[in-house]
Amino acid sequence: MGIIIGITAVYIALVVFTGIYFTRKSRTVSDFVLGGMTLGPWITAFAYGTSYFSAVVFVGFAGRFGWAYGLSVVWIGLANAFIGSLAAWAVLGRRTRVMTQYFGSATMPDFFEKRYMSKAIKTVSAVIVFVFLIPYTASIYNGLSRLFATAFGTGDDSYAYFVIGIAAVTAVYVILGGYKATAYNNLFQGVIMLVGIVAVIMATLNLKGGFTSAVAELSQVENTTGAFAGMNGAFTSFFGPDPINLLGVMILTSLGTWGLPQMVHKFYTIKDERSIKAGTVISTVFAVIIAGGCYFLGAFGRIFWTGDAPSGGAFDEIIPAMMEQLPVILLGIVVVLVLSASMSSLAGLVLSSSSTLTIDMIKPMFKDKIDEKKSVLIMRVFIGVFIFISVLIALNRNALISDLMGYSWGALSGAFLAPFMYGLFWKKTTKASVWVSFILASAASVLHLIFKPAWVIGGFNLASPVNFGAVLMVVSLIIVPAVSLVTAKPDKAQVDEMFKCLEHLKI
Repeated sequence: MGIIIGITAVYIALVVFTGIYFTRKSRTVSDFVLGGMTLGPWITAFAYGTSYFSAVVFVGFAGRFGWAYGLSVVWIGLANAFIGSLAAWAVLGRRTRVMTQYFGSATMPDFFEKRYMSKAIKTVSAVIVFVFLIPYTASIYNGLSRLFATAFGTGDDSYAYFVIGIAAVTAVYVILGGYKATAYNNLFQGVIMLVGIVAVIMATLNLKGGFTSAVAELSQVENTTGAFAGMNGAFTSFFGPDPINLLGVMILTSLGTWGLPQMVHKFYTIKDERSIKAGTVISTVFAVIIAGGCYFLGAFGRIFWTGDAPSGGAFDEIIPAMMEQLPVILLGIVVVLVLSASMSSLAGLVLSSSSTLTIDMIKPMFKDKIDEKKSVLIMRVFIGVFIFISVLIALNRNALISDLMGYSWGALSGAFLAPFMYGLFWKKTTKASVWVSFILASAASVLHLIFKPAWVIGGFNLASPVNFGAVLMVVSLIIVPAVSLVTAKPDKAQVDEMFKCLEHLKI
């Protein structure tokens, strides 16, 4: 126990020190939100990767979907790497960097205002960001706190204390140091994650006699549900026992990054266009190791779980139960690994939320009366408010981590993915299509949360917030061009002028 506490304490001290160090270097809005747009490919790529993968993936998704799909769950990790990282950087990276710099945008709502020439769009998108980032943040606190309770052997009674403690540490270093402190911490955190996930996988499988023995044992587990019920070796098969619902998870967790403000924001901050190519490679390799590793580990949850088949929030106990059997040094590494991943994600979330509220809502209300110093102060205040609300939600430990993330990503990317991507590439995207995307995704997510419909179509479970969120993203990609073709076109001269900044690109 002393070893675990010592490792964790050293890590937290380093994180807080970084926040203090960068306090004086984060006095302007550009410094606090964008790091002065001076960050190279390694720092930006690690910031992207560590913001992508957190306790939500390691504890929530790997546990729940590893149980459901067995070894085929690794397809999710590969999709995260090649769609959520490689394709996102290749398709969006350079255009986002160039056009947001041309607009002088620091946030996604600010981009929407200038691209679609509508202040109302900016205001509504800022509200969507603030509201729907909260459940995702709560899910990270939930996952971290479950793992901490296991690692420190304190049980359920300590859950609330861990939630509050983690929130306090995150608040300190983000409020003090802004994006630069977050980005440099992400580089350090990313290295820990890379080393840690490899060590943990090897040690965990070794408990079952190694990879071959673990796979042999998993192949003997009977599949009792779904279209392939009774199939021998379902959990070690190529596409697993339920490929259609596996596809839903792949879409949400991979395509979702294209429309999330805290992910797209990383392209705003990179030093120059040339850094995009290197960043693409680095972030993809990082994602293959981290996402692939997390889901691969989760695939063996069934051979470690000793109680009754989990349901509801019990799915989030699978990975912590696996970790209980590790040597104390490795358990300490797991704690720091997941803490690293989660703190970087939390930092990105609270920065996106606070900067959006300040830049896109508060500052315009007071016109020119709020200077740089006051703007940064307001952002720091809103970071505290955002974290406080997220903690209140996270204290309900019965909420399933994957469901919280499903609602958050489904609403945000369902609303923003198509307007953002088409806005970068297609001059004829209309203001009306953006409104339809915003309203449809937000309203559908809220209604699904309230009524919890038990829809299953052709074996595809739309009752799942994860699958429902994936559908919202796909629908948005169809509905935005469809509505744009039948609604009033934007002013051609103005749009042509916007796109001149992209003329030197060959994509």
